[in-house]
Amino acid sequence: MQWSAGAPVQAAPFFTTGKPARRAVFDYFTGVGFMEEDMIAVIDYDAGNLKSVQKAVQFLGQECIVTREPEQILSADKVILPGVGSFGDAMAKLEQYGLVSVIRSVVEQKIPFLGICLGLQLLFESSDESPGVPGLGILPGRIVAFPKTEGYKIPHMGWNLVEAKPGTALFQGIGQNEYVYFVHSYYLQAERKNDVAAVTEYILPFHAAVEHDNIFACQFHPEKSGNVGLKILKNFCAL
Repeated sequence: MQWSAGAPVQAAPFFTTGKPARRAVFDYFTGVGFMEEDMIAVIDYDAGNLKSVQKAVQFLGQECIVTREPEQILSADKVILPGVGSFGDAMAKLEQYGLVSVIRSVVEQKIPFLGICLGLQLLFESSDESPGVPGLGILPGRIVAFPKTEGYKIPHMGWNLVEAKPGTALFQGIGQNEYVYFVHSYYLQAERKNDVAAVTEYILPFHAAVEHDNIFACQFHPEKSGNVGLKILKNFCAL
């Protein structure tokens, strides 16, 4: 799982979202200057670990709301799509709540967007978990079932070493090889290798995180991955 030493490494991106820049604020009582915090929206589509993601972001000092209201999502500075559950059920919920077009608008408006676990999988075209159900198709690739293999349990559950590609935004300031927490039965095969930000191995090597323009996603749970996970979330919040 070694990155090619000759492969070009791009610096972490800077995004222009079209939103007003954060204001610099000066507190005349304390004499301290600071930047207003961004508002981060966690998309609510009845998919599990929403509150744990919100609490992790708030622990970092960021304003964070859990919402399915299009106006709130589209006015946020950053957007997170978490998720635990079935690919097909999740797509049905996104359709039911009218969130598919909202997510596409977030991507088109260049608002930094983070998919977590199932939220990563939904960004791609299809999943073995729900044959015939199209995903969002925002990134090319598919979600594949782990093969049954003697000595390995499915779902893959627990801490695993990830190898981050140098120069990626999510992994800035993090060692190239760190442990993070996974819970999943299906894994990503990204079509574009340049989108892959980190890899790991369980039964076989697979793509653990991706970055493309303003789109970021990780198969693992940063909100459950201790200090490394908090640093990843902090890196996203700082974009």
